[in-house]
Amino acid sequence: MPQLISITNIKDIPSLSASFHFKEDYSAEINAIHSTKNSFNDSLSTLTLLFSLLDLTSLEGSDNNTKIERLCDKVLALDAVPDIPSIAAICVYSPFGKLVANKLKNTSIQTACVAGAFPSGQSPIEIKLQEIEWIIQQGVTEIDVVISRGKLIAGYYQEVFNEMIAIRSVAKNVTLKVIIESGELQTAKNIRIASDIAMYAGADFIKTSTGKIAEGATYPTVYIMLHAIKDFHKATGRKVGLKPAGGISTVEIARNYLILTEQILGRKWINNQLLRFGASQLANTILYQLATPLNNPQLINYFKNE
Repeated sequence: MPQLISITNIKDIPSLSASFHFKEDYSAEINAIHSTKNSFNDSLSTLTLLFSLLDLTSLEGSDNNTKIERLCDKVLALDAVPDIPSIAAICVYSPFGKLVANKLKNTSIQTACVAGAFPSGQSPIEIKLQEIEWIIQQGVTEIDVVISRGKLIAGYYQEVFNEMIAIRSVAKNVTLKVIIESGELQTAKNIRIASDIAMYAGADFIKTSTGKIAEGATYPTVYIMLHAIKDFHKATGRKVGLKPAGGISTVEIARNYLILTEQILGRKWINNQLLRFGASQLANTILYQLATPLNNPQLINYFKNE
């Protein structure tokens, strides 16, 4: 569990200060970064890097043990394929946490479950805590929990902060990723405040989206979150990771997030301890593009039916 930053008054959180300046349009800054020379011009190395940063996700109402076990088996079978790195994690609903944890035992791949009344977050905190405690008992190593954005939008910042502190207290020995659902927060102010509250409450990662609403990760949202992480690291010395998720279906989009991360936070953030991508389609796209340079046709549509 990370050392919590002692906050006696949530107004000590930078974005809750009356003097904090919010800006809504970052398009010029983002365009400038994307046109800057970067480290991701080599196609093969960028593809394999992106694959190593994936939280491969299956979060459908139709999920069942057979489907999830097949997904795990396909992931594990890639160990025998030269030049394909392991993904970072497999992320599923809580009933499948124990199954995935058992399948991934003795591998470097983490078992992640969504929690906190995912995707809406609309549940009493007591129920959320019980859910998280139960999930951890299943052997899960990572929790992707949704923040109470309805309360945050209404301005109940102290209540949101208290909830996140309580969640961190029961999720002591797992990686905690906090989903802010930026597509519902909408404004730069809400996105920055949600990011700050999550980090000061002990989040290991801040994550853009559930993938369950129309708007997932966007460049402006990620830009705001990266600067929140940068400011938090400067103020506290603690590194927090970023997880863009939702709508990241092409390599070009994912590569642009790599560029933003490297330019704002530095190369030291480009690893799966500090950067993840929540995706389902992206894994298949990456493997499809790797099939030719690796002379391995079995990679084409590898996860098509998963």
